[in-house]
Formats: sequence, structure tokens, C-alpha cells
Amino acid sequence: MQALTSFITALNGYLWGPWMLGALALTGLFLTIGLRFIPWRKLPQAFPLLLRRAHGSGDITPFQALMTALAATVGTGNIAGVATAIHFGGPGALFYMWVIALVGMATKYSEALCAVHYREVDELGNHVGGPMYYIKNGLGARLPKLAAILAPAFALFTALAGFGIGNTVQANSVAHALSANFAVPEAATGAALMIVVGLVLIGGIRRIAHFASALVPTMVALYLGAGLAILAINHTALPGAFVLIVQSAFTPAAAEGGFAGATVLLAIRWGFARGIFSNEAGLGSAAIAHAAARTDDPVQQGMVGMLGTFIDTLVVCTVTGLVIITSGTWSSGLNGAALTSAAFAGALPAGGALVALSLALFAFTTLLGWSYYGERAVEFLFGIRAILPYRILWVLAVPLGAMTSLDFVWLLADALNALMAIPNLIALLLLSPVVFALTRDYWARTP
Repeated sequence: MQALTSFITALNGYLWGPWMLGALALTGLFLTIGLRFIPWRKLPQAFPLLLRRAHGSGDITPFQALMTALAATVGTGNIAGVATAIHFGGPGALFYMWVIALVGMATKYSEALCAVHYREVDELGNHVGGPMYYIKNGLGARLPKLAAILAPAFALFTALAGFGIGNTVQANSVAHALSANFAVPEAATGAALMIVVGLVLIGGIRRIAHFASALVPTMVALYLGAGLAILAINHTALPGAFVLIVQSAFTPAAAEGGFAGATVLLAIRWGFARGIFSNEAGLGSAAIAHAAARTDDPVQQGMVGMLGTFIDTLVVCTVTGLVIITSGTWSSGLNGAALTSAAFAGALPAGGALVALSLALFAFTTLLGWSYYGERAVEFLFGIRAILPYRILWVLAVPLGAMTSLDFVWLLADALNALMAIPNLIALLLLSPVVFALTRDYWARTP
């Protein structure tokens, strides 16, 4: 086991090395430029699309599709991931989280657009899509041999990654947060999660979407409300925090207190890595949810899709990072959720408990969102008969994750996430002419 752990650790160092982070950033930059910065310029016009009456074919509303995608992406990365980035990369890491999110908006836009444009209807009448389908139906017409390799590869990596990053790791985060802060036994948390997740999954994408559209806005509002209250308390420290973030992004951050110091390269590496881990732009996962949206226009769903990256990183992660920096705890030497908890607890009487509750809710919704991703992946590989067995395995894995040490699972999940990104990025680059053409046509006929 030790040899396998060492191998996966070394593999992760390569898969998530500079070449992968660079590929994700450069793909996003290429798409941003090719789209003539529409993800930035048209951002104000994207929000009203959430409230429009849904038209066209599909299973859930565009708003529900976004909430399902956010259920999977707003998770431990928004609380623990931001803190880890600042711990290792210094305050400048937050700047590079912004950078990767800004170009990641174009990536997420392209993923959602392609998901709707190339989706299919399965034997049960459900709209299914995502990278495996836009590889099959988009690249398949031009490069059938390449598509025949990349599409099942993506589906396989997604189905397996789900049990790690989307299931056991999240169940473990919920159980640990409730045990450490509210003395709830981990076994009890695991059993309760298994029952609730099972009841939600019985209803398929429609029940997941209804559940997510109610819970996700509530939990994000709760967390953001507390964070903004702390920033209001610490408002005099905000100008200095922004100066520190920008300075640290371009000059080495000196050692201070328990902070060991960080180079600019460390700030870039940890900012990019944790930003991508949080918003999943480039992994292709969110496209699976957007493919089910009730819409007659791929571009409009692309606009809705890019809001996921904006909300996840440029809003939620920014609030977390600013709370940590303005509180002064960023240099304490603490890391992960403990650092975020200390920052919140220093300003609010129940700040630590609120972070624990938010972490539990974020992780729980990730369990639901990723279950859908995994189901669509196994359906692509083995047909609709594979959905029920996968769903049963998914529910049974929840209590195991809640009560088991998951260091190896974390390593394996990170590797599988990187392997998901490779076929997805290749597909987005090769399908970019389609993305650009559909976008130009839409804005030519839209005021």
C-alpha cells in the first residue's frame, strides 16, 4: 500500500504540475480572447437569464441546472481550499485565484454551450450530455478515432473520481465537522447522510435539482452574510488587505508569525490549483448538469454556466480570503478549515460553529451534485441499466467515507480529476470554432 501511495503521490505531482495548470489557464485565455471577452463584457446580461421562463426541451430549468452545478462545486474548496492556498502561497494566492476564475469563466461557458448543443435524449427520455457527449457527437464527425478514445476515458475517470472527491471525501468532511464542533458521532452522521442522500437520489435529476435550488442559495447566503458582516467589522483593514494581496502576487511574501514565507511561483501555483479545485472550470463536470437544462439556445445556457465560476470563486472564495487576511490570522500558521474557523471565530461569537455548519452543508450538496455526474458517466459507458447499481454503490459508500481515514482517496481523486481535464481540454480546443460561431450568431441577432 505504501508503494502505491508513493506512486500516486508522484503521479499527482506530475499531473498537477506546471504543465497542467498552464494548460488550464492558457485554454481559458484562448477561449476568452476567441470569444472577444464576452464572458466579461456580457456578465450583467447573464443574471436575468436565471429568472427567465424556461423554453425548449430539457428536464430542469436553467436556474436549477446552475444550482445543481453549484451544489457540486461550492464545497470544501471554498472554505478549506482558500485557506490552504493562502497558507502555502501567501495573500498573493488569492490574486491568482481571481485570475484563473476570470479565464475559467470562458471555459465554463464553452463547456455548458457544448453540453446543450451536443446533448442526447436517452431511453428514459432524459436529456444527457457533457464532455463525453460533445466529444462523441462533436469530435466524432471529424476525428472518430480520437473521439472513440477520449469520450469513454472521460466517462470512466468521472465515474471513478466521483467516489473520491464527490462522495467519501465529502462524507468525511461532514462527519468530521459535526463531530469536532457539535460532538455528533461520525457513525451517526454517516447513517443519516446515507438515508437522506438515498431518498434524494431516488427522484433522479429533478429531485436533485429541486433540492439544490432550495438549499444552495440558502447556504451560500448564510455563509456570505456572515463573511460580509465580518468584513464590515474589519472594514478599516480592507484597503491594506487589497494592497497586500496585489503586492504579494508580484513580490515574494516575507515570513511573518507562523507563516513561512512564499515566492511568487508558490502564489501562482497554489492560487491556480485551489481555484481550479474550487470552481472545476476545465474539468468538464458542471457541463453534465447544464446539459439537462430546459432551453432552446446553447449560448444562453453557456451564459448561465459561466455564472457558476463567478459565484464560486470571485464571490464566495473572495469573501473567505478577505476574512482570513483582514483578521490577521493568515500568518498564524494554521491551515485549511482550522484557519478559516479561527478567522470567523475571532469576529463572531459563533463564527467557528458557523464555518463548521457551512462546511457540512457545502460538502453534503457536493455529494448530491457529483452523484448525478457519476450516474451520467456510467450510463454513457454501460447504458441505463448501470444507473441503479451505481446509485446503490454510491449510497453505501457514504457511511464508509464518514468513518474512514481518506488520505489515499484524496490522492487518487486528485489524480482522476486531472485525468478528467485532459480529454475535456482537448475537446474544447478542437470544438472552439463551433463555440465561437454559435456565439457570434447569437449576438448578431440579439440586441
